[in-house]
Amino acid sequence: MSFKQTGPSLQKQTNAAQYSYFDLLKKPIEIYIFIDPLCPESWSLDPIIKKLQLEYGRFFTIRPILSDKVSKLNQRKNDHPTQLKRMWEKTANRTGMCCDGDLWEEDPLTQPYHVAYAIKAAELQGIKAGRRYLRKVQEYLFLSKTDISSDQQLIQIAKETNLDLDEFKRDLHAHPAKKAFQCDLKLSKEMEVDQTPSVVFFNESIEDEGLKLSGAYDYHIYVKVLKQLLERDVQPFDKPKLEDFLSHFNFIGSHEIALIFDWSIEKACKEMKKLQLKQLVTKVPVKHGVFWRYNPRP
Repeated sequence: MSFKQTGPSLQKQTNAAQYSYFDLLKKPIEIYIFIDPLCPESWSLDPIIKKLQLEYGRFFTIRPILSDKVSKLNQRKNDHPTQLKRMWEKTANRTGMCCDGDLWEEDPLTQPYHVAYAIKAAELQGIKAGRRYLRKVQEYLFLSKTDISSDQQLIQIAKETNLDLDEFKRDLHAHPAKKAFQCDLKLSKEMEVDQTPSVVFFNESIEDEGLKLSGAYDYHIYVKVLKQLLERDVQPFDKPKLEDFLSHFNFIGSHEIALIFDWSIEKACKEMKKLQLKQLVTKVPVKHGVFWRYNPRP
């Protein structure tokens, strides 16, 4: 593992080793996550980031960035479908996050750039709205093997993530969304991000530069970097109750549940089957594994 120092400086904190209640309100760490929304490796990072937020989210904010790799999305239409399918299936088997490679043979993307514009249009309604939208885009893409690049599909996803549809439709192909995408590409270039996903950590010390991790790593590596920047051995928050977790995220995979709760896949499935018997979740089989949809209590 190598850390590359790069990026803008942040305000200096008077005592980096101590954190008061008001320090935590400011959240001393900022994390830039460079992703390609159509990359299965970026998709596989999602449960790791969820766990990091649940356990240590009081110390940091997250800023998702569409990396320079996205500028080459249109080239993928010309790649050999069998090659892309093989790559996706290999990633799914290695990471545990389903990527149904049949997409490239059955319903390949026709306008990849539109996906990037749509994500930035969603972000114009707030970072949280943008992240909800990104997650739903990836669910459709990797699990439902759907060409999500048409306006009809992108608008449908906006509806399912409770965005303001009129605003989203106006922004989808408008200058602000395209400009935001170009700003992401510029930032990706400035930080020399050449691999997706990449994660860059910043603290508040004006003398310190960012710590960059190129590629995906095991969860404990991200925790180690976070503690290194905080300069203290902070303890994780207790995990939420499983039902509370499901009610917040609504649609989640067995692999994600196992990783976040430190369970085996077998235990995760066993716990979910208990909730299934109570009709609190619906089982959704996918090509590689199982996802679960939360059914709100009446």
